[in-house]
Amino acid sequence: MSQAIELWNSFLIAFSALLPLINPIGSALVFLGLVGDAPAGAYRSLARKIALNNVIFLVVIELLGSAILHFFGISLPIVQVSGGIVIAAIGWSVLNAKESEKTLDKREEIRLNPDDSFQALQKKAFYPLTFPVTSGPGTLVVTLTLAARAQNGGIVLNALRHGGLFLAILVLSAFVYLCYANAPRLTKAIPPATTQGILRVIGFIVVCIGVQIAWNGFSTLAPHLLGH
Repeated sequence: MSQAIELWNSFLIAFSALLPLINPIGSALVFLGLVGDAPAGAYRSLARKIALNNVIFLVVIELLGSAILHFFGISLPIVQVSGGIVIAAIGWSVLNAKESEKTLDKREEIRLNPDDSFQALQKKAFYPLTFPVTSGPGTLVVTLTLAARAQNGGIVLNALRHGGLFLAILVLSAFVYLCYANAPRLTKAIPPATTQGILRVIGFIVVCIGVQIAWNGFSTLAPHLLGH
């Protein structure tokens, strides 16, 4: 029973931290603007490829996270403090950001050719449609931090935490597929104000998660800083 609770808690933490960054509904607005007028089948095919790319991309970051930290000689408490600050800052930006500005910035940043054919867009399914439109640098930092958190325990605890993070990636990628595949209808059915209201609540939760992760790291470092 305790293992199921740990798996569930790990899933909730990862899901809550990654949701406002991946933001399937908000990213669907960007995706719609980049793809433009295309048949429903084309949207579904492209959405399927992006969702699969997203799973592979984030799982690779999750599995290689500890190796990356070891290579650069970065300790877990340092990752917790710095990653927690980044997560809290991202959550704070979600609380105060305007969706219209974010959408315009992303569209301006990517600058896909509006005359691209569907075949050309298929070739861009990973870059830029998966990275950075769907999962940007902030998503990578959070995934790396959550993967590092999963190393702070025994074998069973680590496996459960990694399992929760993996499940969160799968669920969010499934949401990406649903939102992208139905982007033309979705953007008409859900008012932007509703999306923003939900994201702001999640943004506050993400701030709290970031502060908690940073505090866990600082609590480990504090005795060394104080010379105990």
